[in-house]
Amino acid sequence: MVAWQHRKSVLVADHTMSEVHIIGQIIGASGFPQHSLFCKWGVHTGGAWKLLSGVVEGQTQVDNPQNEDMAFWSHPIDIHFATKGLQGWPKLHLQVWHQDSFGRNELYGYSFLHIPSSPGTHSLLSPTWRPIGTWQEQISQMFVGGGPQLKSPSLIYGGADRYRLQTTSMGQVHLELTVILRNFERYGVEC
Repeated sequence: MVAWQHRKSVLVADHTMSEVHIIGQIIGASGFPQHSLFCKWGVHTGGAWKLLSGVVEGQTQVDNPQNEDMAFWSHPIDIHFATKGLQGWPKLHLQVWHQDSFGRNELYGYSFLHIPSSPGTHSLLSPTWRPIGTWQEQISQMFVGGGPQLKSPSLIYGGADRYRLQTTSMGQVHLELTVILRNFERYGVEC
C-alpha cells in the first residue's frame, strides 16, 4: 500500500508535464579492430527535464565473439522523463572499450546520438571516433596500449570544441530504441 501511495504522488506531481519514455537496447558493436568489447553509456538532458524512473548511465558486459565481427551486448535501456519543452532533448553518449587478455581496458571510440523525437521503434547506428594524439602518443599506443582520452565527457555530445580535435573513425554501435510520447499535444509541446 505504501509503494502505491508513493507512486501515486509522483504521478500527481508531474501531471502538468509532457512525458518521454525510452525503451530499448544497445545491441552491440561492429567494425572495431579487435574483439573483447564493452560499452559505457549515459543520457544527457537539458535542465528542464526531470527523470521519473530508470537509470541514465551504465555499462555493458564484455563480449568476446570468436567467429563473428560483431560483439553482442543486448543491454537494456528503460528511461522515463517529464518535460515542459523540447529544449535539451535527450542525447545518448557512448564509449566503446576493448579489454585485452591481461584485463587492461583501452578506449576504442566515442559516439553520441540524439534520441529520436518521433514516436515508434527506431533501429540506429552510431559511428564512433577517437582522438589520434601526437605522433609520440601514437607510437606509445602501438607498443604500450592506452592512448589519448577526452578530459571531459561533455566534449562527446557538446559544442564546437570537439571539432578542433584530430580524430580517426572506428566501428559503430547498433541500437534499437522505442520512443513513447505522452501529453505533448495536451500541454502545447510540438515535436
